[in-house]
This record gives sequence, structure tokens and C-alpha cells, in this order.
Amino acid sequence: MRCVRATLVSVALLTLTVGPARGAEPPPLLPDRMADTGGGEQLLTAVAPDTASTTGTLTWWQREDGRWREIGSAPARFGARGLTEGTTRRQGTSTTPTGIYDLPYAFGALPAPPGTSHPYRAVHENSWWCQDNTARAYNRWTEPLAADCAADRAEHLSSYRPQYDHALVVGFNYDRPVRGRGAGIFLHVDGKGATAGCVSVPAEAMRRILGWVDPALRPHIAIGTADGPTAIVRH
Repeated sequence: MRCVRATLVSVALLTLTVGPARGAEPPPLLPDRMADTGGGEQLLTAVAPDTASTTGTLTWWQREDGRWREIGSAPARFGARGLTEGTTRRQGTSTTPTGIYDLPYAFGALPAPPGTSHPYRAVHENSWWCQDNTARAYNRWTEPLAADCAADRAEHLSSYRPQYDHALVVGFNYDRPVRGRGAGIFLHVDGKGATAGCVSVPAEAMRRILGWVDPALRPHIAIGTADGPTAIVRH
């Protein structure tokens, strides 16, 4: 009996010794581990397990009093062929580009959700997104379809429902478009499955994001994997 009691006391002492120290700092949040968060006070992180994944998690964060705070999260979908490094991505590969990007404006076939402060553009029957590498309007909204942009090389935005009920333009290859790199990368509402290269989330999450995102806080989206060369913390 004395041996059993001694053993129990020893185990208890060992547990106390190796257990977490009281008052220990919690592990750093994802934005705190990233090399770059875009310089703003709002950040969305879209993380997939690896480059072959078509699903993952989107989390939105806000910096308050010098600290990042998680505002919300939702399941996310990525390209049908996974993710790839944004600087070397090729158009038509159905891959989601990794990297950190600004969010120029929002758009949708439905009215902007309550509380939306981000610039919001309504989708009409003659709204298109040009993906024609030969057109001057490459990787731009064009309304009506630009004369030099072939219809079969453009997205007729009103035809994509519910995906474009609500969406945010991702600034991938946007400011100075590189022909052949890719066009029309958005954060939008889920369709039936993986995307053609965009990031998608459930409709309610998209509405919440649009009601939260604030242009005055310079929001960005970071897309990456949990580890490896395309790890989100490398951004």
C-alpha cells in the first residue's frame, strides 16, 4: 500500500512538473507569425493543408490596440487543381494563387449586405470580366463587353449565380496585369464544388465579411498553405 501511495505521489509531482506553467503566454496568432500582413488593420487568411487541397479555412482578423483579434472563420474552397505560387501561376490552370493581395472593391448580383462600406458594384446583364490576353481590358470589369475582348474569353458575371451574388475582387495580377498570369480571381459565394482558381465561402460568411471589411483599415487577403514553400507565414 505504501508503494502505491508513493507512486501516486510521484506521478502527481511529475504531472505538476511537466504541465504548462501558470501564466504562460498563449501561442502567437497566425497574423503574428506572418512575415507580412499587408500593412493594414484588417486581414483575411485563406489556408489550405497543402497545394493539392481544394478545401481549407478562411479566417478574418482585425488589429485593435496593437493586437490581432479573430473576428470569424468559415470553411473555404480553392481551385479544382489546388494552389500554386502566385508569381508563377499560369492562366487556365484552375489553381488558386498564393500570396498577399489587396481587395480593390466588392460586387454582386444582389444588393450590398447591411453595413457594407467597401466600394460595391452592382452586376447587370451587360457586366463582364475580361480574361482575353489580347484585350486592353484584360483582368478588368467591362460594361458592356469591350469590343476587343472575345465573349468566350470573358466571364458574363450575371450568369454565375449564386457565386457572384456577393464577391470581393482579389488584387491578384490586377495593378499591372501580366498577360497569361491569370484574371478574375475573387473571394465569392460557394458554388457546387471547387473553384476555377478563386476562393469561395458559404453565402452567410460572405455577407458577414462584406459587412465587416472597411476600406479605411486597408484590408488584405493572404492565401497559402499550412507549411512548405507556399506556407502562409512566408507572406
